[in-house]
Amino acid sequence: MKIRSFLYLLFLPCLMLFSCSDVVVDVTDQGEPVLDGSYDYTAQKLPLGLSAASNFVVIDPINGFPVLIDNSTAGGVFTGGGGLPFEGDFNLIERFVKVTNAGASLGRVLFYDKKLSLNNTVSCASCHHQDKAFSDGLALSGGFEGRVTSRNSMAIINPITQNNLFWDSRSQSIKDLSLKPVQNHIEMGMEDIQFLEDKLQKINYYGELFEAAYGDSEITGDRISDALSQFIASITTADSKFDQRSRGEAVAFTELENMGMNIFFSSKAKCSSCHAGANFSAPDGIFDPYGGGSANGEDLRGTANIGLDLIPEDVGKENGSFKIPSLRNITLTAPYMHDGRFNTLEEVLNHYTTGIKANPNLDPKFMDDQGRVTGIKLSTLEKKAIIAFLGTLEDNTYTRDPKFSNPFLK
Repeated sequence: MKIRSFLYLLFLPCLMLFSCSDVVVDVTDQGEPVLDGSYDYTAQKLPLGLSAASNFVVIDPINGFPVLIDNSTAGGVFTGGGGLPFEGDFNLIERFVKVTNAGASLGRVLFYDKKLSLNNTVSCASCHHQDKAFSDGLALSGGFEGRVTSRNSMAIINPITQNNLFWDSRSQSIKDLSLKPVQNHIEMGMEDIQFLEDKLQKINYYGELFEAAYGDSEITGDRISDALSQFIASITTADSKFDQRSRGEAVAFTELENMGMNIFFSSKAKCSSCHAGANFSAPDGIFDPYGGGSANGEDLRGTANIGLDLIPEDVGKENGSFKIPSLRNITLTAPYMHDGRFNTLEEVLNHYTTGIKANPNLDPKFMDDQGRVTGIKLSTLEKKAIIAFLGTLEDNTYTRDPKFSNPFLK
């Protein structure tokens, strides 16, 4: 009896861990990374009509809006929407990431290395699987202690073109994004960057990798962030059936796919008003409708309230507004929405037709002139056609590209 009680107490923490989260904690030794030096990360291939986000953005400290940098004047003059210069302390955000092969190779190792978590159980890649367009197929993801994240892991879709990152658009650059999951108390738990620096310094394969990337073997938080940023910036998707057709290649759409494309871009469905341009994502530049060019001049930061909840528990950026994601590879990234509430694209379209809640902050495109919820009227066939068209945005090239794959082969 005493032995049985002892064993129960010994295994109780493990039983509690799995019963609360259903997350399997992997403590397997990964071994050392195996790298192929022939990979080129520097020539990112983007879809036609798509370019990297602007290099610098300045946030006006008075109203929080993004403003332009006019470098035609000596020293640079910060100007607001009216073109008038103003003074003050500015939050200068650098979006540009210079990618080198050695830097991105180091970033690839860091991205897949579970040693970046506090207890060596999860890596960045634990929540971003290459075969799922760098999402993870879960509504909510497991953290380093088996606890569950509060939001769905977003796919990595042409991040160098994105003006806003995360579901609440709290980051406007890859560099700002790169270490936040590592430091998160639920995701990877490495809140003390000095501890992370010391930890990596003791791992034998990192000295050579940092020296190749930066000229010496010193490991700093800035270098860890930069290398991760280089690898993430190198991940691009531009070879879907839609891309091939756009480039004039001999690729034909089915009748259903063509029907879905016409509906998608029609004023009836309104899909392309939110999922716009070559990245099928929010038009969120400084003067765009989901950037600083909204009806009231507010910078929506690429977010919208789509009536998921009448009273949202998670307010997102604010008032239940969440980032409008890219639809590229959307067929690979279920479940959908910030909390993974919809398992299929059909469920998503059903929301837009009959499920929109009358949230007071609902995007106006889902309301009539009297402020009543209208939704989008789509037949069963039209929904099927839209989903068929979305399938043409799937790119199986980058989901299999070995230069983005796990270098830990053990």
